[in-house]
Amino acid sequence: MRRAQPGAQTYQVSVEGRKGRDIRLALSGRLALDSISGVQKELQELLTQMTPAKLTVDLSAVEYLDSSGALLLFTFQAEARQRTVPVEFVNITPEAKRVMDLIDLAAIDAPPLHQEQYLNVLEQLGKGFLGLIAEAYELLSFFGELLITLAGCVIRPFLVRWGEVLLYMYKTGVEALPILGLMSLLMGLVVAFMSSFQLAQFGAVIYVADLVGVGFVRELGSLLTGILISGRSGSAFAAEIGTMQVNEEVDALKVMGFEPMRFLAVPKVLATMAVMPALTVYAMFFGLLGGLIVGSSILGIGTYAYVNETRKALSTFDLYYSLMKSVVYAVIIAGIGCHRGFQVRGGAQEVGTATTSAVVTSLFLVIVASAIFSIVQNYLK
Repeated sequence: MRRAQPGAQTYQVSVEGRKGRDIRLALSGRLALDSISGVQKELQELLTQMTPAKLTVDLSAVEYLDSSGALLLFTFQAEARQRTVPVEFVNITPEAKRVMDLIDLAAIDAPPLHQEQYLNVLEQLGKGFLGLIAEAYELLSFFGELLITLAGCVIRPFLVRWGEVLLYMYKTGVEALPILGLMSLLMGLVVAFMSSFQLAQFGAVIYVADLVGVGFVRELGSLLTGILISGRSGSAFAAEIGTMQVNEEVDALKVMGFEPMRFLAVPKVLATMAVMPALTVYAMFFGLLGGLIVGSSILGIGTYAYVNETRKALSTFDLYYSLMKSVVYAVIIAGIGCHRGFQVRGGAQEVGTATTSAVVTSLFLVIVASAIFSIVQNYLK
């Protein structure tokens, strides 16, 4: 007879038979979660040391059996069968049988629903390419539906929730002014200061004004604004709609007869399109101001000379082209944020994944669009 560890509930294990022969095992006392570790250890030792030809387990004296104890018995039976040792349970009490019937052996032995697949390099490339095509198709479908909805709102503007548009204009535009101004100012300082080292070697420090002006008006103003709005507002759009998906609020809107695209996405897209050009001009101003500060205070360029050189380097076309780019960036950022939000299926973790994906995807597409616009601009001028 053996007992459990001190402090645990009592159980007993009795063994009859000789090593290598048929063995009868009698269990008594409690087979529960508080004593399962001790019982499991003794059964393992019995199976290893006695190597029975057949094992009969008598459960007539078991006073209490819970689901963990029943699972232990079935696990022990399966392990013994792997060692070609048949195990039979006899004299099962009605109460113990009721608990043992709760264990679904088929579910325990069934393979997991999701099995990890190990793919070689070519298979991974193929799977990634097919996933990219599917993602591109979904994006094109979403943006097509979004543009059709926007066109319908132009024809019937009373369908737009203008109060929500004004709210998102405040959140996307006004609340972004401090950080955008600071970021643009610092970027202007850095660009002017770093470029001055190279231009000073040729006695052309005055061209710092050209470099900062052209860089911010043609490219950096709209690009910095797009990056900031993507991180602030694009992620917020994805999280907001994603949370509504988790809470089944989007389904409720459909049941009530509202179009989720027009009700949720259109105000966000219109608000972002409205504020992006203004934010771009704002970023340009602070970027040029940063360059002016460096040029007048460190490089010794007069304020009038700096401003005049900047004016000569720029054209009205550069400004209009950048403003047009900012509108395209706005559609990309707001559209991607809303699309990722509508894709959410599941719980809070999926909302976080969708938010991250919205920022990464919109940043990538904004940079790609920026490269395309830059190439086209060189051919247009």
